Amino acid sequence: MITYHTEGTVMPSIKKRETTAWVRAVAATYGKKVGDVSYIFCNDKRILEVNREFLQHDYYTDIITFDYTEGDVIGGDLFISLDTVRSNSEQFATEYDEELHRTIIHGILHLCGINDKGPGEREIMEAAENRALAMLG
Repeated sequence: MITYHTEGTVMPSIKKRETTAWVRAVAATYGKKVGDVSYIFCNDKRILEVNREFLQHDYYTDIITFDYTEGDVIGGDLFISLDTVRSNSEQFATEYDEELHRTIIHGILHLCGINDKGPGEREIMEAAENRALAMLG
């Protein structure tokens, strides 16, 4: 089950049914089923707290993914800072909704096993994000 929550911000204007179906479809392309996935939309203040408390990182980020995947069933808590999504959309000159959907699916791709920290991995992640965004369309 995919759920959507907020902490310290208003719910973004996403189509939840459509987004849920899209997330399931993207996961299926990696041979995964969607179990319990919670999106927690928050502000920069909250994501910094989460980053410090759980990861000992002292910086803002757009998404933090807590992975509870077991076998082929993906699950996790995905914290998304809408403040950082907005600043990223301005920095990269993309539409806010596109950047939000890119961030939403970024966490799912992590749960499907795609990483973005090692050599060459960022490009693999970006290509996977682009393929997923094309499926939304």
